[in-house]
Amino acid sequence: MKNWILSFFLCCFCFALHAQNELVSEGNIFEGEPYLCMDPNNTQHLVAAWMGIQFNNKVTIKSSVSNDGGSTWSTPIWQAHIVPTYSSADVSLGYDANGSVFMCYIDYDNVNFTGGKVLVRKSVDGGNNWGNPVEVLSISSCPNQACIDRPWMSIDQTTGPNSGTIYVTNVNANQPTLVTPPYHPYLSVSTDGGQSFHSDLLDAVGFLAGSSIPQPMASPAVTADGRFTALYPSYLPSQSLLPRLIRAQSNNQGQTMSYDVAYQGQGYGTTNNLVKSGPLLFAHPNNANQLSYFFLTDIFGETDIAFIETTNNGLSWSSPFRINQDPTGNGKIQDLVWADYAMNGDLAVCWRDRRNASGTGYSEASEIYCTVRKQSTGIWMNDFSVSDQQVNHQAILEDSGNDFMHVIIANDTLNVIWGDVRTGSLKIYFTKRGIYDVTNHTTELPVSDVRMYPNPVTEDLILPSKYLGFDYYILSKEGTTVQQGKIEEEKLSFQNLAKGSYHLLIISPEKRYQYPLVKH
Repeated sequence: MKNWILSFFLCCFCFALHAQNELVSEGNIFEGEPYLCMDPNNTQHLVAAWMGIQFNNKVTIKSSVSNDGGSTWSTPIWQAHIVPTYSSADVSLGYDANGSVFMCYIDYDNVNFTGGKVLVRKSVDGGNNWGNPVEVLSISSCPNQACIDRPWMSIDQTTGPNSGTIYVTNVNANQPTLVTPPYHPYLSVSTDGGQSFHSDLLDAVGFLAGSSIPQPMASPAVTADGRFTALYPSYLPSQSLLPRLIRAQSNNQGQTMSYDVAYQGQGYGTTNNLVKSGPLLFAHPNNANQLSYFFLTDIFGETDIAFIETTNNGLSWSSPFRINQDPTGNGKIQDLVWADYAMNGDLAVCWRDRRNASGTGYSEASEIYCTVRKQSTGIWMNDFSVSDQQVNHQAILEDSGNDFMHVIIANDTLNVIWGDVRTGSLKIYFTKRGIYDVTNHTTELPVSDVRMYPNPVTEDLILPSKYLGFDYYILSKEGTTVQQGKIEEEKLSFQNLAKGSYHLLIISPEKRYQYPLVKH
């Protein structure tokens, strides 16, 4: 009887943490480049936005809301163009500390680049309705630069003096016949809750982006102490004979900037022109000294996902670390990276992965893979697929409009959104996945001979001595960590846990063991 109960619980646990891929968009032609944000006070409230074709309106920005953690989504709404013949792209979302949601995107003449703007809209009801657009930056303000491409938005959610400040970085368009070098990243700042913005170049003398990198895209973040930080690529021989990643920082809402070199040398970026390669900077939410920067690189044998990191506020940065865990040198190309820090410091990374395709190169079947580094252990979990299926390649994935995805990690659960072509057209999918899902390459301890007892447990669970010194996690049925630590004696106390079903996870240097438990 006990074995049947535990098997039933295991199935329920797996179902709860490994949800199916949910269709978010409703269009049948093109829906791409999704972004996701979560209410910081309600993990069940999600807002998604993406690019989608709207009849008689070209590509617009569409959005949808979920109030049940992504199980169901509202009917998408779309944003009207500021000029009827314009098209929209590159949406990003973010909450401020007061619970307002902001949406940033481009609305522009996508044929001749005669006009266009970066816009921000505000929602005070969780993304159900959006206010009028506010101009962030106009193409007319930067002649011969078309400086409105790739706007990324970051909002100060701290309680410090800069709380609520909105930062938007962007770069010149990839239009060689219209844009003349030198190239620059740009920064726009709002200090009045998105009512107005002032803009300027992000790079500066001694730290210029130069004329060799056509789009020196900056990625912004706000550190735990309210400091604006951005990284952008640079190559200018008069500054350095080697390519560099420059860090720009400001403690006063962009009024003054300081600069230093985060990385210098070869190995940053890829020579593959098809991959979606936007680099991304993320800040630890509770450690102002820790920043992680994700990018694609060829140094491990083919295009892989990599990152560098600082834990001492940029005094030093790590060497590039390969994230995807398929064999090196196998010719399998990975791209479309996104990452996120949980409030406890866990770091999640997701990307488009082709390791299980029959061939090599970009035009192969793909899945969405993820991995997580636990703050408590510093160890990356085995990477795992969150896709329902492997999706065959289609030519549309080689065009602009499928250039990024998004992931949010909260309460040991991944919330992942992306676009794929499984139905024959590009659409937006979402999944919720517990990081300790039983399919995440963990080893189930046999119920019959595990020598852990009693189960059900009332006070203490007796453990074999071979697990001494290993880290452990006790997870609720929903996948949330309710107790964790290091196994220092041959028993674990359950006295402070409520009655119910749990999962014990034990992490050794070689394996991750799991065991279903019931507390009586």
